[in-house]
Formats: sequence, C-alpha cells, structure tokens
Amino acid sequence: MKRHVVNFHYTLRDSAGNVLDTSAGGEGITYLEGAGQIIDGLDTQLRGFAAGTKTRVQVAAAQAYGERDPAQVQRVPRAQLPVEGELHVGDQFQTGTDRFDPVVTVAGIEGDMVLLDANHPLAGVDLNFDVEVVSVRPATDEELRHGHAHGAGGCGHG
Repeated sequence: MKRHVVNFHYTLRDSAGNVLDTSAGGEGITYLEGAGQIIDGLDTQLRGFAAGTKTRVQVAAAQAYGERDPAQVQRVPRAQLPVEGELHVGDQFQTGTDRFDPVVTVAGIEGDMVLLDANHPLAGVDLNFDVEVVSVRPATDEELRHGHAHGAGGCGHG
C-alpha cells in the first residue's frame, strides 16, 4: 500500500467538548502516514481521506495516549528532583537533561515528598478531533527511507 504525506488542521476536544488544542491560525500538521508522528488512532482514521475533507474523528484513549497507569505515579523525595525553586501542583518538568527523558507532572506535595505522575496528561482521555485535510500526496522514496515528511527543501540530513 502506498503511503502518503498528509497536511491537516484540527481542533481537539475532550469528551465534554472542551477545546484542548487547535492548529487554527497556524500551518497545520504535516506527517508521513504510519511513521508514528501523530497518535496511532488519528493516523489510522485519516487514511484515505482526500484533500478538502472535513470530518470529526473520535479516538479512544487506548489508541491515543493510552490508559492511565497507576505505576507511573510515584512519591519522590523533593531533594532528588532536578528542579530549583518552589514547586506547585500541576507543574511539569523533564526528569533529566536528555530530550528523551520523561516529562512528569507534580500531582501532590506532602512535606518533603512530591507525588509525580509520568502519565501523559491526556492518558485515559477519549479524544475528538474536528479535522480538515488540506493536502495529500504520495510520499517520496527519500521520505520513506527517512521515516518522516520533508518540506520543499528536504530535511537537511542524508
């Protein structure tokens, strides 16, 4: 099956209809189908849509950011955290200096202990996307080899 590069605009809502994110006013999202650049459930459901299509796509939590995992919530001594200054419930920070280190959310503070939640903030949430497909084109051999969509000037690596 031929893979495509798709550009689309979206408005993301939770099941209560609250807007969580939108690409309105921006350039939209461009991705290579099946390359893991957008959540699996959305990638799968957008396949086969033509440019100009406007639709609502519902993605179950399991096909989005996964279900909440209680094992991802842990109590940690404040002194072990790589964050200076005051912490508040809801604060987010990366656990290390590598860009792939997990991001955690402060879920609670109890004296010298901090409750950290490493679940994605949208874990366990069913998502509703209002989508407008802007363009669809066949992926180039180079994009398929590199595993991502390229702009007009390529991606700058070989």
